[in-house]
Amino acid sequence: MSSSVSPGSLDVALTAQRPSLSRLFGWRPDTALVVGASVLLAMLAASLLVSWLRPGGATAQDLTNVLQPPSASHPFGTDNFGRDIFTRVLVAAQLDLQIAIICTLLPFVLGVTLGSLAGYLGGGVDAVVMRTVDVISAFPFMVIVIGIIAMLGPGLQSLYVALTLVVWRSYARIIRGELLSLKKSDYVVAARALGYGSPRVMFRHMLPNVITPAIVFAMSDIVAIMLSTAALGFLGLGVQPPTPEWGTMVADGRGFITTAWWLITFPGLAVLIAGIAFSLLGDGVVSFLRIEN
Repeated sequence: MSSSVSPGSLDVALTAQRPSLSRLFGWRPDTALVVGASVLLAMLAASLLVSWLRPGGATAQDLTNVLQPPSASHPFGTDNFGRDIFTRVLVAAQLDLQIAIICTLLPFVLGVTLGSLAGYLGGGVDAVVMRTVDVISAFPFMVIVIGIIAMLGPGLQSLYVALTLVVWRSYARIIRGELLSLKKSDYVVAARALGYGSPRVMFRHMLPNVITPAIVFAMSDIVAIMLSTAALGFLGLGVQPPTPEWGTMVADGRGFITTAWWLITFPGLAVLIAGIAFSLLGDGVVSFLRIEN
């Protein structure tokens, strides 16, 4: 039986499966997306404004105003070095949001790439990738992350490397499973019959149709990454002093919890607010992706 499928008709058919521009422009963002994005943008804008108005203010010490409670001059009080907690909390937002985004984006790219290769090529590539995933999964998340940072040494770069080497496994599993179920579909078989190379079939025609579950997972995982970053900072394995970071600030204030409650309260609230904002943003992104259904 002859086939009338042509490269042009296949591309048209694949394009038709994706949301039209009219549907995209007709979609209205829900409240969760607007609130989450607004809170995160407000935190970032306030952080940039404080950094511009008070350069070096996050590390400036005033030993005559040590452990001052919240007041008009110091809305969040001061720490044991006389540093303004309000300035430090806002400046830390830049770094914490940066870490949360980068430590989600890097594992996403690595996991999607390796998962695509494993799911599409199969055989030895699939065995190597999935056995690596099994080895990483055999250890508790925080244990293996702490182990990697301990080998590399505490610091921001070590944090990026450790989280990337551990978190990618989830994305690889998701993409591999989706591609395995898609390999036998008619349009993939037709693309191979037309002589399309493996990279084009995999990354142009298959991956766009299976990437949504990985994106949905990333929007929920970014909250876990941010909390893990704060926990590592609390343990002294993340960003090192005097650079302000919410987890590190909570760790620095634990010795004064009974005498200076503001040292841990305001950085802790910042982590909570940012986590809720990312959760709302994730819900909005999931709603946006569902326009394909």
